[in-house]
Amino acid sequence: MTQVTERGTPLSAAPRAGVRRRSPAAAACVVGGAVAAGLGLGFLAVLVIVLWISSPYPDSGPGGALHLAAGLWLLAHGTELVRYDTLSGVPAPVGVTPLLLVALPVLLVRRAARLGSAAEEDEEVLPAGAVFSAVLCGYLAVGAVATVYAAGGPMSADPISAAWHIPLVAVLAAAGGVWAARGRPLGPLPTWLPGGVRRAVVRPRYALALRAGAGGALVLLGGGALVVGASLAWHGAEVQSSFLSLTGVWSGRFAVLLLALTLIPNAMVWGAAYSLGPGFALGADVTAAPLGFPGAPGLPRFPLLAALPTAGPGTPLTWAAFVVPVVAGLAVGWFAVRRAREVSYGETALTAALGSVVCGLLMAGLAAASEGPLGSRRLAEFGPVWWATGAAALAWTAALAVPVAVAVHAWRNRPAMGPVGADADDAVDDGWHDSGVREVRWAAMRKAAGALIPEIGVAVASPPAVPAVPGPEVSAVPEERVRVRVRRAVTVASGLDLDPGLLAGRSAEPVAPTPLAPPVVGARVLARRKPPPPE
Repeated sequence: MTQVTERGTPLSAAPRAGVRRRSPAAAACVVGGAVAAGLGLGFLAVLVIVLWISSPYPDSGPGGALHLAAGLWLLAHGTELVRYDTLSGVPAPVGVTPLLLVALPVLLVRRAARLGSAAEEDEEVLPAGAVFSAVLCGYLAVGAVATVYAAGGPMSADPISAAWHIPLVAVLAAAGGVWAARGRPLGPLPTWLPGGVRRAVVRPRYALALRAGAGGALVLLGGGALVVGASLAWHGAEVQSSFLSLTGVWSGRFAVLLLALTLIPNAMVWGAAYSLGPGFALGADVTAAPLGFPGAPGLPRFPLLAALPTAGPGTPLTWAAFVVPVVAGLAVGWFAVRRAREVSYGETALTAALGSVVCGLLMAGLAAASEGPLGSRRLAEFGPVWWATGAAALAWTAALAVPVAVAVHAWRNRPAMGPVGADADDAVDDGWHDSGVREVRWAAMRKAAGALIPEIGVAVASPPAVPAVPGPEVSAVPEERVRVRVRRAVTVASGLDLDPGLLAGRSAEPVAPTPLAPPVVGARVLARRKPPPPE
């Protein structure tokens, strides 16, 4: 017994209390978040260094270029920068975030969270919350270092602005990456959200409202892009002159072109705000709107700003921008209709109203992300006012989407139309295809056909007993063989040229009945039956 005990497999010692097992998967997620932040910083650093090398008159050394790259990376998260080397000596804030530049950190963080959530077969699978927290910790650590480093450059970051802008972007992007990797087990939301929220979103009403609101916002952004593009084409000479007058070297013009490209999403949002009516601010007490533009002589020379409308009251050309919110309202109403007959008109109207609310919230968020200061005093307000843009989007879409959705719902669920000249009561669906009704009507038609063409039939076997179907009474089919005696009656009544041998007295083959469709007696069955082979 002692030998068995000594030679047996030793039991593993119990882990000591207070000792935590380190997870290599969690460490890899932290490193992935830090690498995502480093890739964004490295890309902007390489771009700024290339422009600094190609510039014939650099203002600072490579250290200043790296500080500027760190400032641009923070600006891509929405952080407000402060410029100290101004002509007046007053620090000027720079808070207009190029929305196209935001895509760089968002894609990198989302990719890091998605890779951290997708583990191999032999690797440890971390919970979604652990992956989210680990990636966030690594990214925010690099963000804090970049904020401290950018403070020594020409454009330092506001610490308070960086303290909530960087975590906000990282949280949204990491949540999207975990969501994409873990799938949608219950509706369009991940399992780590509360079950009540997931069950609410699964309802068709909210899914349709989200789709309708997103469709309306996309229509507004597309219309804003059309408005901006038409204005750029209309003021082509001014835009070209502004672009060429900024700098005379190709590296400087390339930098201006890159800046203009990163501001294209901002211009789309501003064009949408212009079409909605509130417009956008171009300084203190200066607003560009379709109803009028007082002018802003103190604006900096920039190609996109050169496409502003002419100062003065509104014209029919500027009023044409109101077509954009009209189309957006129609789109929200169209997407808010469910293809189901059991949905009531009140449900459809409520879905369209919720879609309008979603559209207003999306436009308010985009307006808040695209606006900001470009300096002090007169340039302290630059861009659309977020609450005015959201309220205008809600009002336009709700006023048009609700009646359009109800009208589309009524059109899709209209009753089937009868023949030309039929009354409205005859157009109502009479339930022809309901269970049991079709068999009764076929029996009635068979009885009427037998009355028109007497003494015509086929030999059949007695059908099995089936439950009686409510409806008109049907005469029983004779079991004996019935011979065809009248050929002329068949020809005149049905217009069919039947087989003379069959009509001369040769009996037909028996037809096996079915419980759902009893054998039809009439000229149509005789016409479709193949003649018997010659003896």
